[in-house]
Amino acid sequence: MLHDELRALGLLDGFTDEQVAELAGAGDELSFAAGEHLFDEGRPADDWWVLLDGRIDLVRRIGHEEAVMATMETPGQWAGGFRAWDEHGIYMGSGRVVEPARVFRLRADQLGSLGEAWFPFAVHLLRGLIGTARRIEHNARQREALVALGTLAAGLAHEINNPASAAVRSVGALQESSDHLLDSLQRLAAQSITAAQFVALDSLRRTIAGAPTPTGVALADREDEISTWLVEHDIDRDWVIAPALAAAGADLAWCEQAAASLEGAALQAGLDWVASAVTMTSLIAEAQDATRRISDLVSAVKSYSQLDRATVQQVKVTDGLESTLIMLGHKLRDGVVVRREYADDLPLVEASPGELNQVWTNLIDNAVDAMEGSGTLTVRTYADEHAVVVEIGDTGPGMTDDVAAHAFEPFFTTKEVGRGTGLGLDISRRIIVERHGGEISVDPKPGDTVVRVRLPLGSSGR
Repeated sequence: MLHDELRALGLLDGFTDEQVAELAGAGDELSFAAGEHLFDEGRPADDWWVLLDGRIDLVRRIGHEEAVMATMETPGQWAGGFRAWDEHGIYMGSGRVVEPARVFRLRADQLGSLGEAWFPFAVHLLRGLIGTARRIEHNARQREALVALGTLAAGLAHEINNPASAAVRSVGALQESSDHLLDSLQRLAAQSITAAQFVALDSLRRTIAGAPTPTGVALADREDEISTWLVEHDIDRDWVIAPALAAAGADLAWCEQAAASLEGAALQAGLDWVASAVTMTSLIAEAQDATRRISDLVSAVKSYSQLDRATVQQVKVTDGLESTLIMLGHKLRDGVVVRREYADDLPLVEASPGELNQVWTNLIDNAVDAMEGSGTLTVRTYADEHAVVVEIGDTGPGMTDDVAAHAFEPFFTTKEVGRGTGLGLDISRRIIVERHGGEISVDPKPGDTVVRVRLPLGSSGR
């Protein structure tokens, strides 16, 4: 009889016969054949399972494989029932029957009611312990989110500061160049040059607008040549005019053409005017480039945050990867080389782009930290018959097998105190596996560590 089997279990030592009888009457006895599943990982733990005989493996999916986390083979071992004390309780693994088994099953709500009636103080302590653990986890996750937000905000401020400062410098220099331009134009007018001479001078200015511009040593040599020519022709401010003309593409032949059109004070004013004009053109281009860079950053932030998008939509994962790389641009300098290997025909996936961007941020940030700021970051995408695959690779030292086995567990971290909470990969796993029905795994080879994410085509798995 079920009552007698339960009475013999060490699990129920201390129970009265009446309590065992009530427990037996509240539940039922079930039999399962080898290969059957009692419950599935991630589902609500609505039932309490007690082994009577047989063998059951508790397995958990890690990447593409199922790992056996524990085995129930001694009568009295139990699993599940967490919703008796925790409304959010889920199965931490799947129950798979290895040998024909018989189990006692009791609904979690009935287990909770019996516990309240028989052991109210113990149930109170248990619920308090679970509540405290959840609050600690919740606070830690909030801290992780705030740290990530602070890092992104600091990085974004750094990224915007550079082009903003460049734009401010360019606008400030534009005022000075504009004053010089108007002054030189006034001096040209005072020399009573003809309209034909001014048209010829303006034509010369236009010819250097599209001329190839030397760089490096060649540019320095060109500046020296033009400066020498200016001194030989009694032109003042050669240290201002020569760099502007050389940077714009002028050479000695151009200078000779200018001298053939104007002479004396008119040549001085004319070259001043051309130098100021080409400098203004250069400054305007710099300001445009800086403001365009700021606009691109704002667009990247908008894409990254997905503020104007639906929660779930058809997503091209490369867009999210690119916006994340821009957001983390401050960390991808100096010794970090980013290698993009994107498939051209990548299909769309149904997903929450904001959540995926959180995953890409965690994985890329971890990869850069693993390389200690120097190495190659590889971002690769491709698709197979069932999924879109994203791989984040780094050339860091890799992980030991033991670290890799625990990498996706909450609060597990190899970083020093203050640098990591151990929640980045756990959050990533939850988003990919639980929210999107996908897979995430790590291939921890030294010098070629790869974190691989598989997002199923079609339904997001929600």
